[in-house]
Amino acid sequence: MIIYNVTVNIDDSIHKEWLTWIKEHIPQVLATGHFKEAKLTKVLVEEEMGGVTYSIQYRAHSREALENYYANHAEGLRQDGLKRFADKMLAFRTELEVVDEYSVNFK
Repeated sequence: MIIYNVTVNIDDSIHKEWLTWIKEHIPQVLATGHFKEAKLTKVLVEEEMGGVTYSIQYRAHSREALENYYANHAEGLRQDGLKRFADKMLAFRTELEVVDEYSVNFK
């Protein structure tokens, strides 16, 4: 399984507006049909550059699904955020391969 991770640092001046927007954006990404779920997480580290940092983790159905997303949807979906928040956010993307998963069930 592949996780497509987007880490974004948001300037404090647009934090609330961005958070509202990203909660609308994530369902749009999922609607492409290439991901089975997404998690929006807040990074709990104080950044030297300031702002607030989030990580959005999308679980792709497969490597092929992720490649199809890149080829047919990624650019258009990214442009909306860039137009709205351009110089007030810094984003980078990482692909992660799930090697193994573990869970516990305490009774």
